Amino acid sequence: MYPYLDHGGPIAMAHRGGALHPDNIGYENSLRAFRHAVGLGYRYLETDLHATSDGMVVAFHDKRLDRVTDRTGVIAELPWSEVKQARINGKEPIPLLTEVLEELPETRLNLDIKADNGVGPAVEVIRKTNAIDRVCVSSFSQRRVQGVRRALGDRLATGFGDREVALLRFTPFRVNTSGACLQIPESFGSLKVLTSGLLRRAHALGKQVHVWTVDDPAIMHRLLDAGVDGLITDRTDLLKQVLVDRGQWV
Repeated sequence: MYPYLDHGGPIAMAHRGGALHPDNIGYENSLRAFRHAVGLGYRYLETDLHATSDGMVVAFHDKRLDRVTDRTGVIAELPWSEVKQARINGKEPIPLLTEVLEELPETRLNLDIKADNGVGPAVEVIRKTNAIDRVCVSSFSQRRVQGVRRALGDRLATGFGDREVALLRFTPFRVNTSGACLQIPESFGSLKVLTSGLLRRAHALGKQVHVWTVDDPAIMHRLLDAGVDGLITDRTDLLKQVLVDRGQWV
């Protein structure tokens, strides 16, 4: 068992800090949002990672600053000295990954590396902060996931890469992977990703299945009834209430 996954019930994960909680709208991936989720009792936070042109790793989803901040530009093309001037919703600074790890030492972070230039810098931050047991690294890119695994070893919890998910979903063969968990949507467009067969095969391999991004209480109940191991949500208020009602809030 990976220390990251050591939890006494279904994992409740605050997506971007709980981006659609009524108190957090407009503040995704900010320390304000992360603190709010921790205040609700969340132990797991999900965030995205980009690296600046000088290799500083920031908790931010988009490759550009434009959508959620008062600045513009591509993060990978800007130095940290410029990116740190941006304000989320005009108010909150973009946090460095090191700041999130240091300010919230009791939390576990799910890290989605959004671009190739973020792999090396993210690996260095995880090493330098001794955070390997506190994080799970995921990415849509199989190459990025494998790069992090090679750099940090099997002790690190990682999600399945896209090819590993596809193999487990569409073939009867065992998947040779050191991945700790599948972090998947229930569906991707018209394609059903989560099936009873996939869930059964994942559990037979000793792998957890976490589903994103689930904001409807009825769907939360249905997925938990089906046996998924964790839910990733923007509506931290609703997921907490569902788990409280089921006697599964830890």
